[in-house]
Amino acid sequence: MGAEELVNGTVGFHEMEEDENFSDSELVYHVRDALSSVSSGDSDSYNQLVGVMHHSDRLAPEEVALLVTSLKALSGAVSHIDIVLHDSLLSSVNFRMNMWNYGPDVMDALLELIISLAASNGKHVNSCLEMLVSNFTPPYYFVDILKQPRGLARKDQVLSRVHSAFKHIADLVPLAPTILSPIVSQRMPIYAKEPLAVIYVENMLKLESGAIGEFVQSTMLMGLMDMLLELDVEIGWDDILQDDSSKGIFQMELENVDEISDYDGEDGTELPRELSRKSLGGSLIAEKLDSLMVLTFEHLESCKDSGRLVEVFEHLLGSFRITVLTAYKSKFAQFVMFYACALDPETCGVKFAELLADIFVCNDYPLPFRMSAVAYLASYLSRANFLSAPLVARMLKRLVDWSLEYCKTKGGEMNPTFHRLFYSACQAIMYVLCFRMKSMMDVAWFKSHLLLIEPILNHKLSPLKVCLPSIIDEFCRQAEAACLFTSSEEFVLTTHWMTDTSGHTSCIGQWSDLHMMMMTKNGLEGPRGMPARIRPSTSPESL
Repeated sequence: MGAEELVNGTVGFHEMEEDENFSDSELVYHVRDALSSVSSGDSDSYNQLVGVMHHSDRLAPEEVALLVTSLKALSGAVSHIDIVLHDSLLSSVNFRMNMWNYGPDVMDALLELIISLAASNGKHVNSCLEMLVSNFTPPYYFVDILKQPRGLARKDQVLSRVHSAFKHIADLVPLAPTILSPIVSQRMPIYAKEPLAVIYVENMLKLESGAIGEFVQSTMLMGLMDMLLELDVEIGWDDILQDDSSKGIFQMELENVDEISDYDGEDGTELPRELSRKSLGGSLIAEKLDSLMVLTFEHLESCKDSGRLVEVFEHLLGSFRITVLTAYKSKFAQFVMFYACALDPETCGVKFAELLADIFVCNDYPLPFRMSAVAYLASYLSRANFLSAPLVARMLKRLVDWSLEYCKTKGGEMNPTFHRLFYSACQAIMYVLCFRMKSMMDVAWFKSHLLLIEPILNHKLSPLKVCLPSIIDEFCRQAEAACLFTSSEEFVLTTHWMTDTSGHTSCIGQWSDLHMMMMTKNGLEGPRGMPARIRPSTSPESL
């Protein structure tokens, strides 16, 4: 059996494999003939070829050999594959063949075909990249096997080849990375089982830090933040408040502040990074978010080790500004930023604080952006014990200066709606000082600015009648202990005058927006297990 049978088209694929006398070129010729025969109406050989591609379950050794031979022969005949005439073949290769179901020999032959297809015709690039991305995660039945050594070995075999194929295709098709990015973003399995979501994100981060990272970095990081945010907003307040619904945000016991302040992270001790599953009601979404946050933190640590953290942080800043900053119910995504800042306080830590302050004072941003920015700034300055006291003082000075200028230029009486940006600033100042009063009193040049807070709070716009009573009460306690105000007795009397006999301020119905904003950015979202260096000096879990 040989060339004559091939020319006459009398050789089937099974007979072809049984005869070892065929050369590679003869096998390619046979496949080309099967492909070409479709246009003339003779599809027998072609259908046999498609049938070979359908083999996947528990293949016998001879079936594996036939599949590998057929895939390799197809790689040599890619120029004859038509996207319309051979749709069934392409569908089998791109959508039915899952690399997790095969051994290394079939994987290698399959990827050789995928790379050849992508390089042969631009029309194939999308489907080839989609096929590779579909192999980011295993079939559902494989999830439990991932916990076993053989499952981990298969995972490494598949994913190492997938990412190698991305590099090969990018070298042959320069535009491939720009096509790949939206495919990865659109296929994110946000609501898949936790192990599948984690593996998918692992691949996104591997792309970000891999050979084609410079082309896909921004999209991968923004996609990751979008995914975290999507899960974040799915966690309802009931999940967080169910155990502590009666607590005010300052009904707490002080942590050992000295222990936190003395921690410098230089002893190699691993920081706890998990969100509190207990405080989040143990929901599946919370567990998934927990795992993805830990994975993200580990990636940030690797970026620091490789000297890429500042570069990655710039992309995270852009994503935070576009998505997280405008998300009304975001509670946990901000801690990605906090963690990156904790890893590099001098650069990332300062940049984040300055970005938030810049957005707040800039009139070009919409009002909701500015209110959200100052709330996040208050949360950050309160929690970030890695920030120096002079930097915190400098940020507070910007808020105090802005508030003083507002008092001078804006007339009228108390109006929680019209002046809500002003009230947001006042609340942020007081909130930060609830945690930072002592350290701010130790910054010599800032003492004069601390004294300027009193006229702001006693202004006719009456911020003390609008801001959260719990924040006001704690702030007054801290201010009195620090002898902050020259007329402290009058100031304290003023705050008592605002509270009626039932313990509620007269404007309680008017600060609901500020209430929710401050809870979201500064209070109840604080996870128990966040690193000590980015917890506030008092327990966030009781906020």
